[in-house]
Amino acid sequence: MEITGKSVFGGIAIGKLAIFAKAYHQVNREKIEDPQAEIRRFEEAKEEAKTQLGLLYEKALKEVGEVNAAIFEVHQMMLEDLDYVEAITNMIESQMVSAEYAVATTGDNFSAVFAEMDDDYMKARAADVKDISRRVVTILQGGSSFELAAGEPVILLADDLAPSETVQLDKSMVLSFVTRHGSANSHTAILARTMNIPALIGVDFPEDAAGKTGIVDGYKEKIIIDPSISVLEEYRRKQEEEEEKKRLLLELKGKEDVTLDGKSIHLYANIGSVADVAAVLANDAEGIGLFRSEFLYLESKSYPTEEEQFAAYRQVAEMMAGKKVIIRTMDIGADKQVDYFGLEREENPAMGYRAIRICLDRQEIFRTQLRALYRASCYGTISIMFPMIISVDEVKQIKSIIEEVKAGLDEESVPYRDVEIGIMIETPAAVMISRELAELVDFFSVGTNDLTQYTLALDRQNPKLDSFYDSHHPAILKMLQMIVDNGHAGGCWVGICGELGADLTLTETLLRMGFDELSVSPSMILRVRQKIRETDLSA
Repeated sequence: MEITGKSVFGGIAIGKLAIFAKAYHQVNREKIEDPQAEIRRFEEAKEEAKTQLGLLYEKALKEVGEVNAAIFEVHQMMLEDLDYVEAITNMIESQMVSAEYAVATTGDNFSAVFAEMDDDYMKARAADVKDISRRVVTILQGGSSFELAAGEPVILLADDLAPSETVQLDKSMVLSFVTRHGSANSHTAILARTMNIPALIGVDFPEDAAGKTGIVDGYKEKIIIDPSISVLEEYRRKQEEEEEKKRLLLELKGKEDVTLDGKSIHLYANIGSVADVAAVLANDAEGIGLFRSEFLYLESKSYPTEEEQFAAYRQVAEMMAGKKVIIRTMDIGADKQVDYFGLEREENPAMGYRAIRICLDRQEIFRTQLRALYRASCYGTISIMFPMIISVDEVKQIKSIIEEVKAGLDEESVPYRDVEIGIMIETPAAVMISRELAELVDFFSVGTNDLTQYTLALDRQNPKLDSFYDSHHPAILKMLQMIVDNGHAGGCWVGICGELGADLTLTETLLRMGFDELSVSPSMILRVRQKIRETDLSA
């Protein structure tokens, strides 16, 4: 049986299928005699749940980083939410029901309300309410928070996995994640990418799949349940070939990124959170060419403070141990909507109020981020990059704000280092004035994804336009050459951080154009290194 889904991480996994089993049991409506005693039971279970979540936070902090661990702090706060607690205690008192029933019912009610909201952030809270309610009910029932019965590594099937569940899993026992629900940005997906294992979402697997042999093909976005011997053998061969390729690529770790004729290039990695640094180090990137700082805003219920941002930037800088870390200031807007920013609905958000436009308009947000970045500069080699630039005046205004931020730090005797300042070239306007822009900054980094969509007038989020989307379009290639030439003429080094940087069919072309740096996803580092080392530009 083959079932398709959506891949959130590629690869092939073969093993027994196991369905994730929650440890709590069905809660029935039961009348009680002493409501105050039930409320005390609830309060004690709530405190125990907070203790468990504190331990989970410490565990997650070590395994997946501070930002991803923050969800457990959120859960602790939700347990103290006055509306949530009062709804439970009122139900116990007014309906004379058990604490288990009151917690389970309140959790379902609150979750349903959140799930119906239009805002994606609030929708996501539906799963959080269910998670904390399950935990309290489980404690009230005297059980553990969940159980995974498996004596060997398994392909794990689940409706969805809450953050607390994914953190507690024995990672050595999981070959792949397959869920009915979830999204590409869910905690399950993040964990799969961190663990470097294939994962599928949106798979309607049968309940009788447990115990059967399964194959997850993250490349072809499908799971095969109870495969024939011939299919099993075929996939075992594919898996062996995949492992052999990985072994060969690992031989490139520690090697220089130099062509056969001696041209060197900097090969950096793109990351979206602190947790991704592990993959950067594992794949031997020379540095980080794009650190998307907006994850701090997307995963927060309110504007992240200077201290919260400083801690994240410092952690990445320290982990990279002096290697270059280029941090892009927040690129909020377009497809990255955050409720507390209060952004109005736009007909064409990709070309609307986003990124540097928000920063220059709401300068307090911008200054907070810049202060955190400059403070973190003392702990490594940090560079700062600004997105969606279209004019010289914007860069001049940014530099003026930077000087004011540095002056403020000086007044407070807060140490910092001078850092490289760069801009993303991702609009045709920036390409056409790149010679003038180069006089003002230390480097360019080309965002080829947006540059392609703006140049070709194609919304890259629209699947109907996939056949028209051509990142190899002659206009794009001519623009890339213009950017390199103008950047070098103005004293800049020039790199690419868009998807085109990992396009192995263009690696030689980009090297011939004169790009100084390529920044790609961590999993592509060794593949691109291999291509660079096989290229002879003198031929």
